[in-house]
Amino acid sequence: MGPSGFRVAARLEIEHGAYTTAAQGRGWVSSRWPSLIFYAHMLSITYRCSAKAKRGIFDDAAWSAGSLETVRALEHVGARFEVTGLEHVAALEGPCLFIGNHMSVLETYVLPVLILPYRPITYVVKRSLVEYPIFGHVMRSRDPITVGRTNPREDLKSVLEGGVDRLAKGISIVVFPQSTRTAIFDREAFNTIGVKLARRASVPVIPLALKTDAWGNGRLHKDFGRIDPSRTVHFAFGPPLRITGRGGEEHERIIRFITAHLAEWGGTVTG
Repeated sequence: MGPSGFRVAARLEIEHGAYTTAAQGRGWVSSRWPSLIFYAHMLSITYRCSAKAKRGIFDDAAWSAGSLETVRALEHVGARFEVTGLEHVAALEGPCLFIGNHMSVLETYVLPVLILPYRPITYVVKRSLVEYPIFGHVMRSRDPITVGRTNPREDLKSVLEGGVDRLAKGISIVVFPQSTRTAIFDREAFNTIGVKLARRASVPVIPLALKTDAWGNGRLHKDFGRIDPSRTVHFAFGPPLRITGRGGEEHERIIRFITAHLAEWGGTVTG
């Protein structure tokens, strides 16, 4: 629970800042066709969330509940989650920035149930996400900061202005500084936009490392890739960083945090 007493009902069973999927058996159908079974659940979750968003009743509690359903749907087909570092999220006073790598659509769906029990959040997202026919209703209801990813100067202005506004309202922000989601972490493509916002707004940064390639990126449609339950889903939240000077040192510390965890988890790093 954050300093304002903010709470949501849907949450995972967190112990000492960590969550690990409990051992469980899988049915024959889920074992044989994990992608088919998962996407059947996922489409149902998304449609129900979208319907609430269109009616203006999709609040943080509903968002967290839909996020929890997504975790359970992945676990149902055999995916295993390992989450650490949530004690840093729980202990931090006031709003912050979460800056991490972006591997798949999984983190967009799952991060709410990890963070919302402690503080309200929104995302910096590509503008096309709020224009999706179904998921777009959900995303727009979260009042995200949108960027076009074609003009870096305009994107920086949008993030700085929109970010300062959200943070002043007590809303924390998730930033993925990569240009696109990818299973390979490229240090050179990890820009400083998040650190610049944290410096402008004078708020701390929580580094976020993740490995979410259990939900693959699709070839025909990026959101609908293969579900591979053999790949453990990892999230690691680091201790908060305060930006000093121009933020270059903190930016490098975030990159080192991500690369160290990806190396531990068997991920790929370039640049």
